Amino acid sequence: MRLHRIIPKPVRRLILDGLGARRLYRSYFRNQVGSIFPTVRKSGEFSNFTYELSERSLAYLVETLSCALDAPREQIAGYIREATEDAELNRLALSVTPRVKVRCPFGRRLGWYAVARAIKPEVIVETGVDRGHGSIILCAALLRNAAEGRHGRYFGTDYNPEAGELLTGKYASVGKILYGDSLESLSKLEETINLFINDSDHSADYEYEEYQMVEGRLSPNAVILGDNAHVTDKLARFSRERGRRFLFFKEEPKDHWYPGAGIGISFPATVSQ
Repeated sequence: MRLHRIIPKPVRRLILDGLGARRLYRSYFRNQVGSIFPTVRKSGEFSNFTYELSERSLAYLVETLSCALDAPREQIAGYIREATEDAELNRLALSVTPRVKVRCPFGRRLGWYAVARAIKPEVIVETGVDRGHGSIILCAALLRNAAEGRHGRYFGTDYNPEAGELLTGKYASVGKILYGDSLESLSKLEETINLFINDSDHSADYEYEEYQMVEGRLSPNAVILGDNAHVTDKLARFSRERGRRFLFFKEEPKDHWYPGAGIGISFPATVSQ
């Protein structure tokens, strides 16, 4: 007897839907889900995951920053290549640390580097430092800028007194970590900020408070990068309310289970370099 004659149509529909969902799972998610446990066990990373970007993602990053900064794509690509070929910088980033026993590529932070190289900021502020991958790549950009006669300083904020373990050697000569609550640290900072990066408490309200806190200290051509823009619309909202422009770059990790975050980019109508 044919099954379709004894199984009610609604039940057959549920079975077919279930089989279809399984096929979708196998096509899109099985490899990623299956790799989560061994990746976490090997790396020790439970947040702030590190990975390389796919070639397509790097190409999209170049195009996005070229539009946001009104800079030639060849220049942006050159800056990204400069960071990936910096042996000393990558040796430090890829070294194991007491907390994480894994090599840690920069991923989307290559975009942070390219922005810092393109706009030559006098002051960079990053909230949320963790191990310090953002710190050292931004300080590396400042050192390159200084060699071209454009000096700058980096300030990172973090509530964890052990944060910023990678910020050592020559990178520490242009960078400093401010420990304590990010909003409190920002309230005491008197410098005019040219590049601000939000990467601290990833709650939407706290993120928006940071933008409000630094608003009065931003230079006319300041660029804001949001590391939470794949989760909230706060940077887009802030940009809209302040007459700024906004773009979002969605990253694509290479050979990693994490679907990727991105870079929210808030910038004035014209960015002077």
